[in-house]
Amino acid sequence: MAQNPVEKTPVTMLGLGAMGTALTRTWLAAGHPLTVWNRTPARTPARAAALATEGARVADTAAEAVAANTLIVLCLLDDTSVDEVLAGTDLADRDLVNLTTTTPAQARARAEWAGERGARYLDGGIMAVPPMIGVPETGGYVFYSGSRELFERHQETLSIPAGTTYVGEDAGFAALHDVALLSAMYGMFAGAAHAFALIRKEDIDPAALAPLLADWLVAMAPAVHQTADQLRSGDYTKGVVSNLAMQVAGTPTFLSTAEQQGVSPELLSPYFELMRRRLAEGSGEEDLTGVIDLLVN
Repeated sequence: MAQNPVEKTPVTMLGLGAMGTALTRTWLAAGHPLTVWNRTPARTPARAAALATEGARVADTAAEAVAANTLIVLCLLDDTSVDEVLAGTDLADRDLVNLTTTTPAQARARAEWAGERGARYLDGGIMAVPPMIGVPETGGYVFYSGSRELFERHQETLSIPAGTTYVGEDAGFAALHDVALLSAMYGMFAGAAHAFALIRKEDIDPAALAPLLADWLVAMAPAVHQTADQLRSGDYTKGVVSNLAMQVAGTPTFLSTAEQQGVSPELLSPYFELMRRRLAEGSGEEDLTGVIDLLVN
């Protein structure tokens, strides 16, 4: 006798931008029943039509889409969009998974808002771009925070488009982790931009510098573990190789080189100024970790 296939959790997707569409396609490919709705249908009729041919049910309204399933995934423009889309919908006994990019404070407020309407809530921060969705080898994943019970209930479904990393009951933690990692990314981009600017007017092929730069950044990346260890212990001199005093002494070379190359130092100067301030407090034997306290205070 043939066995019945395991029933897949039905999902409602609100938002069919590039990311929402990628998520939807991955769930459809895995056999999950999908109900979809987009707040700007006039802009994406072909996208909705394509998803319909792949098996998705296209709802006429957000309320209809929410009513169709218990698990509701939102991937919208911003927190205001979430308000607009869910206004007037019945959220009682619904599991809301909000993958819209928001601040930690907005995520916490949204969790409270959902609870007042009888819904359970998870917030998410997507650490991937649409082409990485459904492709495990790319390493994309999503931070989740909020109800642990809700996360565990839907983890199998949520892990289909990308890996899952649960970071705590505080609904704001997913957004906080997301912004923390992306902030570090932009700092890296800033350093790379300065490096390329330094050679811009020289007879140096940027394509030749790129692998050297990439390898150097990879080699320096493990330093974050020492920073974390120093922050946890409170001992900023632990394991120091190049202390703050020595590094501050070297900063004029970087600034002079930038000036000689006709490059603005504006990407480096704020960090160098923080280093000098920390040194002025008499912390020359430390690592660079003390700069963090200046930012927080």
